[in-house]
Amino acid sequence: MATTHERRPLRLLFADAGAEPVLPLAQTLHHEGYQVECARDGQTALHMGLTRGYDVMVISRRLPVVDGISLIRRLRGRAITARALLIAPNRTVPELIEALDSGADDYLAHPFETGELTARLRALCRRPVELAKVLRIGEGELDLRSRSAVLPEGDRVQLSDREFRLIRILADRPAAVHPREELARRVFRDASSASLVATYVYYLRRKLGRTSVRTVHSLGYQLGEL
Repeated sequence: MATTHERRPLRLLFADAGAEPVLPLAQTLHHEGYQVECARDGQTALHMGLTRGYDVMVISRRLPVVDGISLIRRLRGRAITARALLIAPNRTVPELIEALDSGADDYLAHPFETGELTARLRALCRRPVELAKVLRIGEGELDLRSRSAVLPEGDRVQLSDREFRLIRILADRPAAVHPREELARRVFRDASSASLVATYVYYLRRKLGRTSVRTVHSLGYQLGEL
């Protein structure tokens, strides 16, 4: 059972377009001890993920309106840290890389055995939740719950929504160099130019210190240190 180590049922968001495949599987997950809520399209799942607190999410790659990869990216961009398992029609290396880069924690190819799905969910839910609530950045940290940064001296700095989303993306993959165009697409979807990224990097450096974000010449930005 999923609740042997919890005082409450784990809340699970199940996002899949087909009503018939969803209902029996949702019932199985309910019997496993999860509190299951279903969404039939990506837009609904996005709203539910942003407004309700889930412990784990099972997301189909092929969702109407907003596909599964984009859904996970948007949720991660808004600091939603619930474990995410992506279900896709096949398991190819490019698909796997795209899924993991989007922020998925695991990937399961369809068709699959129900027992494999529940085993993977148990494994995801055993991971320490605390690791997903605070990200270390040098001697400081990024607090995902309060959307703020704690400097090495102990001072807490509140970040705006866009500032937080930007440094959160950098912190999720601290060794990666993120192209400006990618950051603009993920953080500033209404921006007409990637130059807005540089403006918010300046804001972050002003608040958190010059070393908080590194500029990699001609390539983009990388997480620095606090």
